[in-house]
Amino acid sequence: MRIVCLSAEAADICARLGAWDDVVAVSAFASQAGLAPRPVVGGFSTTDGERVAALHPDLVLCFSDVQADIAAQLIRRGCTVLTTNQRTLAEIAETIRLIGGAIGRASAAERVVTQYRTELEALKSSGARQPRIYFEEWPDPMISAIGWVGELIEHCGGVDVFAGRRGRASRERVVTPEEVIAADPDILIASWCGRRVDIGAMRARPGFSTIRAVQDDQIHAIHSDLLLQPGPRVLEGAHAIRRILDAWHACIPTAPHPR
Repeated sequence: MRIVCLSAEAADICARLGAWDDVVAVSAFASQAGLAPRPVVGGFSTTDGERVAALHPDLVLCFSDVQADIAAQLIRRGCTVLTTNQRTLAEIAETIRLIGGAIGRASAAERVVTQYRTELEALKSSGARQPRIYFEEWPDPMISAIGWVGELIEHCGGVDVFAGRRGRASRERVVTPEEVIAADPDILIASWCGRRVDIGAMRARPGFSTIRAVQDDQIHAIHSDLLLQPGPRVLEGAHAIRRILDAWHACIPTAPHPR
């Protein structure tokens, strides 16, 4: 089978299912560390459709509405395309199953899903105190946590201060500096999609000096590859979140700060 993976998580899933030998091309954001290198046929929102079609793939894997036009172009070129749109932890598991079934690796997919769920369960926190967390996906405009990231925060023992804004579209998750200041989170976590987090710039935002997290030096960065690609690799991001929360529990005073 010849597979083209146009999203990083699709490439990761194929590798974990033992199907890397079937992958003939990937997107620029796919991690190929420890794997036989495959040619890159585009970024996430832009792809060389002619080049993809010339590879004569049996299946092209895409992700979300961002790649809807790419998928349509490839279909018009005669390609078979599977586009997933997972936005929750449960949907990630179902996507692993879906891709596994589509590429003839259903048994391997069940093993990966079982491991994924087991590791998620092990990350659950029983801590009595739950730090309030503002997660930032993008700085301008400020965008709060997408569904699966907010779920991971809660899973690891935190409270997503903007849990009510977990829409699928980024515009539904835009927040203002004033809203973050008013929320007064205990911890700030940033993972800017495809861009290095500037913690100093976050700390220096007007009014942020009044936020508990800034006063307590609780601003943290997690690489976007570990959190913002909705596949099994989000577990690495979850471990990073859990380490941040465990460190917070170790250093906070026994009595909560007055608010």
